[in-house]
Amino acid sequence: MNAHTISVLAGDGIGPEVMPVAMEVLDAATRDRGIRLEWREQPWGSDYFRSHGRMMPVDAIETMAATDAVFLGAVGHPEVSDVETLWGMLIPIRREFDQYVNLRPVRSFSGVRSSLAGDPEIDTVIVRENVEGEYSSVGGRSYPGTPFEAAHQQAIFTRHGIERIARYAVEVARGRSGRLVSATKSNGIIHTMPFWDEVVAEVVEDAGGIELESVLIDALAARAVRDPRSLDVVVASNLFGDILSDLVAGAVGSIGIAPSANLNPEGRHPSMFEPVHGSAPDIAGRGIANPIGQIWAGAMMLRHLGHADRAEAVERAFTAVIERGEVTPDLGGSLTTAEVGAAVVEELSDDADV
Repeated sequence: MNAHTISVLAGDGIGPEVMPVAMEVLDAATRDRGIRLEWREQPWGSDYFRSHGRMMPVDAIETMAATDAVFLGAVGHPEVSDVETLWGMLIPIRREFDQYVNLRPVRSFSGVRSSLAGDPEIDTVIVRENVEGEYSSVGGRSYPGTPFEAAHQQAIFTRHGIERIARYAVEVARGRSGRLVSATKSNGIIHTMPFWDEVVAEVVEDAGGIELESVLIDALAARAVRDPRSLDVVVASNLFGDILSDLVAGAVGSIGIAPSANLNPEGRHPSMFEPVHGSAPDIAGRGIANPIGQIWAGAMMLRHLGHADRAEAVERAFTAVIERGEVTPDLGGSLTTAEVGAAVVEELSDDADV
C-alpha cells in the first residue's frame, strides 16, 4: 500500500465547505489503486485565532513537517486582520517549508462563459516566486501620529531566489511550447526589476532552447485581457504573479475554478496545495461555493506525490462535469457544492481508466 499522510487545513469561510468535497473526490480517485491518503485534519485558522490569539499552535510547523503534503482550504475572515490571517498561517508555511514556487495553471472550459469577448481558449501557467520579492517583512513605520508619518516596505530580490524560480519556469516552458514571458517593471522600478531581468535572461540563455520575452507588467495585464492565448508560461515576482494569476483566473469565468501549488521542488519539505479563491465570506455557509479549485488543487497534489495517472483521472472527471453544465451558481448553474462533488465522484466511477 502506497500511503501518504496529508495535513488538512480547511481554514476559514468556504474552506470547510469545499475541503470535504475535495477529500471525497481524491479518496474516490485513489481507492482500490494501492494508494491510501491519510488525512490529518487540523482546526487551525481564524476560529482558532479567536480562541488562542494565534492562527496555529507554536509547534504547527513541526507537526506538518512530519507529513507528506499540506492541503489548504482558505485563509481570511472579516473580523480578523489580514495581517494576522496571512502572516500567522499562510506565509509562515510557505517560508518555513521554502515553498518558493507558486504554480498556478489557468485554462478555460467549454460551456463556461469567459468575461472576455469571443470566449478565447486559455491555457496558461503562471510560475510565481513565492518567498521573497515585494512580500518581504523588512520595513516599518516612522514618526507615527505626526504629519510626517511614513511606511517603508523593502522588496528583497536575491540572485539565488531569481535563478531558482527562473530555472523552474524554464523547465515548465520546455515541457510546453518553449515560450516564456517574464513579467517586469524595469522602466519604473530601477533597482530590483533590472536585476530580475538580467538574472532571468542569464538563466534562459544558459538553459538554451527557450524563447524569452520580457514584458512590462502593465502591458502584460492588458495583453492577458486582450490576447490571453499569446501567454503560455509566465514567470513573475511575488506581487506581479499574485495579481496576474488572479486576473487570468477571473477572465476564464470564475476564480472558483483555479488551483495553485506551493512547491518545494527538491522535496526537503512538504509542499502545499490550495485553491486561489480565498475564503469568500460573502457566500460562506450557503452551500454554493465552487469546489473545483479545491479539487483541482488536490489533483496537483496527487501529481506531486507521484500519481500522475490519478491526477489526470480527476482532471478528466471535473472537466466532464463542468462541460455538462453541472456547476455551481458562479458558473451559471444551480448545483450545490456537495452536488458538484458527487457528480465528479460519479464521473470517476464511470471512467474506464479508474
